[in-house]
Amino acid sequence: MQLVGEGGPEAVSVREAARRAGVSPGAPFRHFPSRDALMNAVAEEAQRRFRAEIEAALADAPPGDPLGRFRCLGIAYLRWAMKNPTHFEIISSRRFFDHDRSAGVSSDNAELIGLTERTLAEAFSAGQLGGRDLKQVQIAGRALVYGFARMHIDGHMPRWGVGEAEVEQMAADVVDLFIAGIAGRAVPSAKV
Repeated sequence: MQLVGEGGPEAVSVREAARRAGVSPGAPFRHFPSRDALMNAVAEEAQRRFRAEIEAALADAPPGDPLGRFRCLGIAYLRWAMKNPTHFEIISSRRFFDHDRSAGVSSDNAELIGLTERTLAEAFSAGQLGGRDLKQVQIAGRALVYGFARMHIDGHMPRWGVGEAEVEQMAADVVDLFIAGIAGRAVPSAKV
């Protein structure tokens, strides 16, 4: 995790991990038969930390307010991604390990998607979403937080006039704007 944090996913090697651990270059191969296996372990730990951030935020979410929980989930996603950009890169990109072969990452990701679906379904049942399509809201919400995180990680925020000191507040404001857009009654489509 330290190697990824310092130099990104490309900095991870079994040899460097061995050197830092103070063991022979071959020793890690008893635990990680390849770099792919090591990257899978890094991804599983990053996903575990990501999940812990979301669970901590949801523990403070307002009870009986599904959209409030959805807001906490979105802000926690952004906070973790912005504070851990290289770890976010690993779990959100398919370039560094085989997501489909990582049972731990796939399972945890599926649970987080399920949590989002249940939270939005509760919001819909509570009348907080009006007649909105739940799948569209879920995908739009994911696109929003993923896109905002990528914009920050890729260094685009200054171009939009958002300084480093303002980025966390802007993230919360963008999530609030999204929630205001999905809340309440759906706008009727124009008649053709």
